Amino acid sequence: MLPPAAGGLCLRQDRYAPTFLQVCSYVLACPAAYEKPSFNRAWEAFLLHLPAILLIWLATVMISGAGFLIYLLIILVGFGLTNGSSADSITAAALVVQLGQLGQLPYVICSNLVGVLFVAVPAMHYDTGETITLEAAFRGLFQRPWRYLLAGVLFSSAVTIGTLLCILPGLAVALVLPVYVNKVFNGDASILDALKASFQAVYGSQKGWEFVGVQVLVGLLVFVVAMATCGLGAVFAVPVSSFYIQNAAYHKGVLS
Repeated sequence: MLPPAAGGLCLRQDRYAPTFLQVCSYVLACPAAYEKPSFNRAWEAFLLHLPAILLIWLATVMISGAGFLIYLLIILVGFGLTNGSSADSITAAALVVQLGQLGQLPYVICSNLVGVLFVAVPAMHYDTGETITLEAAFRGLFQRPWRYLLAGVLFSSAVTIGTLLCILPGLAVALVLPVYVNKVFNGDASILDALKASFQAVYGSQKGWEFVGVQVLVGLLVFVVAMATCGLGAVFAVPVSSFYIQNAAYHKGVLS
């Protein structure tokens, strides 16, 4: 399936590849993005990015682990200083827990920021046709860190509000994540406009609901693989599914 405006050559700036200019066969994303998705193709794309994906996993785990250790340290020291069962001690203990959570917060933010690369790397790959190295991924991430942080806050807030309303609205918001990350990382529109455009693309396009169905089925498959392997399979299933879903979004016209 080819993009509607296919044809000709174009030169465009590439944020992620080492070279400043890239020759692309189509005006929009690169041709491979519009081909019919398959798990074999997603697996091949994953293998191309295996070193970067594994190091992103490692960085995410290390940052999360450091945050958890800071939380435990604050809790242990705080509880050691607040002995007794008086009302003041109980209040102090509650304050210690809150301080522990506050101390962990920077690590949670950094972990989530790095973790979004599991979706962003496939988005960059299908946008440029390049194999995204770890250096290129982090270069893209830290070129506009505040944009991505604010985008994450906006999306998390929308999911939380939607979940509190009736769960289903939160799920509906969550299902636009692959499109939203693609638009935020590969475009220059404001994050609010990117979120609005993502909703329109998923729920307003001709095959948007088919794309939603693909995400649900792929998500169930990832869950089964993770459960069957005691969670270890998620290390491979999650990034492979990200490549598949990005490809599916382009193929069905949700992304262009």
